[in-house]
Amino acid sequence: MQNPLLKTFSTPYQSAPFNEIKEEHFLPAFQELIILSEKEIDDIVQNKEEPTFENVIEALAFSGEKLEIVSGIFFNLNSAETNDEIQKIAQEVSPLLTEFSAKISQNLALFEKIKNVFDEKEKYNLNEEQEMLLNETYKGFVRSGALLNDADKEKFKNISIELSKKSLQFGQNVLAETNNYLKHITDEKELAGIPEAILEQYREEAKERNLDGFVVTLQYPSFLPLMTYAENRELRKELALANGKKSFQNNEFNNQNLIKEIISLKQEKAKLLGYENYADYVLEERMAKSPAQVKSFLNELLEKAKPYAEKEVEELKKLAKADGIEAMESYDHTFYAERLRKQKFDIDDEELKPYFQLEKVQDAVFGLAKTLFGLEFKETTEVQKYHEEVKTYEIFEDGTFKALLYADYFPRKGKRAGAWMTSFKSQYVKNGENNRPHISVVCNFSKPTSETPSLLTFQEVTTLFHEFGHALHGVLANTTYPNLSGTSVKWDFVELPSQFLENYCYEPEFLKTFAKHYQTGEVLPDEKIQKISDSKNFMEGYQTLRQIGFGLLDMAYHSDSEKVGDVKTFEVEETKATNLYPSNPETMMSTSFSHIFQGGYSAGYYSYKWAEVLDADAFQYFKENGIFNPEIAAKYKILLSSGGTKNPMELYKSFRGSEPKVESLLKRAFG
Repeated sequence: MQNPLLKTFSTPYQSAPFNEIKEEHFLPAFQELIILSEKEIDDIVQNKEEPTFENVIEALAFSGEKLEIVSGIFFNLNSAETNDEIQKIAQEVSPLLTEFSAKISQNLALFEKIKNVFDEKEKYNLNEEQEMLLNETYKGFVRSGALLNDADKEKFKNISIELSKKSLQFGQNVLAETNNYLKHITDEKELAGIPEAILEQYREEAKERNLDGFVVTLQYPSFLPLMTYAENRELRKELALANGKKSFQNNEFNNQNLIKEIISLKQEKAKLLGYENYADYVLEERMAKSPAQVKSFLNELLEKAKPYAEKEVEELKKLAKADGIEAMESYDHTFYAERLRKQKFDIDDEELKPYFQLEKVQDAVFGLAKTLFGLEFKETTEVQKYHEEVKTYEIFEDGTFKALLYADYFPRKGKRAGAWMTSFKSQYVKNGENNRPHISVVCNFSKPTSETPSLLTFQEVTTLFHEFGHALHGVLANTTYPNLSGTSVKWDFVELPSQFLENYCYEPEFLKTFAKHYQTGEVLPDEKIQKISDSKNFMEGYQTLRQIGFGLLDMAYHSDSEKVGDVKTFEVEETKATNLYPSNPETMMSTSFSHIFQGGYSAGYYSYKWAEVLDADAFQYFKENGIFNPEIAAKYKILLSSGGTKNPMELYKSFRGSEPKVESLLKRAFG
């Protein structure tokens, strides 16, 4: 069988040849590429020359290049265009990759060479990036069990394999529960209050399923509008319960035991390496250095935010009481928050949506990247894609190719919920050639219908800017080594570029450039633009409390895992300080908390709030000197292009001139 994954890609920019790739190509490709990559490692180990930075550290950094690319293709498909076959292959491939990784990190002969170079680094006259690579390589091996005895190395490897399987299973269960639910409604009266554009979306969903009437799903663009606008309280309750029950039902997709198994394995892994708990292990490599520091940071914000949050919820309760609701529940929150927002700011998301056509919003973010960083975007049909809805763009700087961008914006059965940025190929410099990255932005926005283009809520506008901020981190990458490139930075630094870019959505002078009615071309009126800007901090106390709750729960799972008995009881106890509504015994957030049980945010969810301090402080610098200031943009571009080559606090101080101040966030949030 000719396997396109094993050949040199003869496509533009050696992009993934999606048209040629079939599911059956993946497993044999992984098997062969693991063997090839093992040979590359063996060549480093068997080299009879004296160990040097070049023949050990650099050779290791560039090994497994093809395996990395195929892994990127496969796991991105598993997130954005999966099916039963791909999910089955993922369960086979993940343990193979974990075992391969463990073989490398526990290769004693290889580690001895690394240690030799590390111990004698003074003689190599390394530059800053090389020294960072050496330090990170050495630490990475130690943190992966290189100093363990043989029996513990075997334990460590087996734990890692089990974790990879269970994390995958967690995500597959959540996706299955999301896809398995639909609410079929034939009587339009049940949907009172829901705008016509959303009703049209529900009709289209019903048509696709060969049903009459309307279909609502748990996909975010379907679920959220119902929770926001449906006057039918029982319907809101039903959808909220369905969403909250994901993987918390008595069926094959229940994640409760998986949660216990995952945190237990993580704890065992940390203990093997000599750490008190998994959070200690993770935070050693973050800007926040300990669970105590994280908890102190979150509790400081909690103390400041809670009075604002309580006041906000009291306002909502008054509105609910006027409707005869004596005891407001969490499933009422979004509905009454939208009503209050409309009263306070005369803003209605559905009224705003015609001014935020997806294509125009994308043009705006492309234009901002040109203004700040000199980037040009050109759509191309020459690059193969994994789904017909994906659009591809070449990015240039001063006429030179800079990156490839895949934009994938609409929900599908094979795509997980949420929004994310990822890459199919990293940036690096090898043999004098700067290999440029292939970046992907994946979202779940409302599809265009037969009547209207895709129109975004304002929250979806900020989501696109957020993910594009991550994309710019990848696009502008300019480092020598792939494992220090782009978003390969400390985890609590990685959200700075994304959250920073969101700030522009609230700037009147920028909004005017793209908030135009899709039919008439009329610019969103000044008073509406001002109200969007004024409403930026609406419900900020409540949202802050919610994020703090997630952060504290995450930290509790990974620093106090031995206290987890009944998962629901544990969740209620650890989030009670941040919960302003009664807990429902039928629902649980943890069982679909994919960020920490499937993604990379274990003991790291706090980083969203941590990075908010950075982004508030960084944007304040722009505000003081002009939001398009070219000198400050040039300094910020250096921060983005440097990836993980420097300590993040040093990078930040080089850009800003000082450390970030938590007061910047508090001032922005609460005045």
